[in-house]
Amino acid sequence: MEFKVFDFHPHVAAGVKAAGYTTPTPIQAQAIPLVMQGHDIMGLAQTGTGKTAAFALPILHRLMQGGRRHVRALVIAPTRELAEQIHEAISILGRNTGLRSVTIYGGVGFNPQVDKLKRGAEIVVACPGRLLDHIGQKTIDLSRLEMLVLDEADHMFDMGFLPDIRQILRQLPQRRQTLLFSATMPEEIRHLANDVLNEPVMVKVGMTAPAVTVSHALYPVAQHLKTPLLLKLLHNTDTESVLIFTRTKHRAKRLGEQLVNAGYRSASLQGNLSQAQRQAAMSGFRNGTFQILVATDIAARGIDVTQISHVINYDIPDTTDAYIHRIGRTGRAARSGDAYTLVTPENRDTVRDIERVLGGAIERRILEEFDYGVAAPKRDNEFVRPPRQHVPARKSGGQKSGRQWGDVNPSSTSRPKKASVMKFR
Repeated sequence: MEFKVFDFHPHVAAGVKAAGYTTPTPIQAQAIPLVMQGHDIMGLAQTGTGKTAAFALPILHRLMQGGRRHVRALVIAPTRELAEQIHEAISILGRNTGLRSVTIYGGVGFNPQVDKLKRGAEIVVACPGRLLDHIGQKTIDLSRLEMLVLDEADHMFDMGFLPDIRQILRQLPQRRQTLLFSATMPEEIRHLANDVLNEPVMVKVGMTAPAVTVSHALYPVAQHLKTPLLLKLLHNTDTESVLIFTRTKHRAKRLGEQLVNAGYRSASLQGNLSQAQRQAAMSGFRNGTFQILVATDIAARGIDVTQISHVINYDIPDTTDAYIHRIGRTGRAARSGDAYTLVTPENRDTVRDIERVLGGAIERRILEEFDYGVAAPKRDNEFVRPPRQHVPARKSGGQKSGRQWGDVNPSSTSRPKKASVMKFR
């Protein structure tokens, strides 16, 4: 099957050819004809399946007929990174159509977005919060909207956006075509789908397990030894591009700094960064300036880098769905990839759940020449934020005392103990 079977408008077909697309992915093969026929779609597909083109191409095809310079299609995404990724894909595929796409999200100036909207755009890719701001300020006109896409709906739920989504929906024309895509189907998303979709057709691709091109391994380790073990693992592994996940944005920032200090080309992606800093981290990771990107789940939404060779879970995710979504960022485009997870004894239940989804036990690995017997410090301050303390008035000639970060020394020269390997089953 080739893209020419869809019989796109010639200008859209030219964009497909220029982008180098030849054979549609399963989600594209199933969804594109249904969207072009006007059906509402409930799409279940994990990251890396090609769902952006599955809705972008039919939108471009439809908008070639009809009015210009007013908003006819709206795509809502949970993060700025994903919004930019979708906007970029639409721009590439629609380069010959004359159709305009603009992005709307927070963290950047409001007025430049107003100016872009005033100049006229047929497609808007937006994050919920800033879109509500524009609706409230009446700087966007959605009265002639024809198509709505809710992308990564489960992550919008995770981030607390569902009330915003419902508020936005109340401002949209009832008569429209709606496409909802999600990697998982929690009960809340099922309710949302029932409310916003009209006799939808279900399209489901690759939801039960990660891609077969990904290999998995667990590295049991005590919590206080995670960072030195990670450094040893990176030193011993032939990597191209590595994405490391942490549980918190503070930990992502700190670990990124430690990797830089260890000599790695590393950056962190977390919620405290400005939009310019986030873009610099993403662009640097895509073009190879940074070999390693450390990110939280929320900050990593929208990362679409096909050459990622390794995904490392510094912190194991809370759910099997989150695990599948994380490691879906490697082993893409028919390439092989590796997913490593550092686990502590407290993670046993989550590991069993993941193994149940994968259909078998995940290999446990122990690094040779790594001292698993190093005792934990009296208090493990590696990733603990120091509490705010009252600072007394400075005395003449005195010095301020301050709490220092308690780093684990990865270059410990103590010899490994024979019987010190932690048991993990």
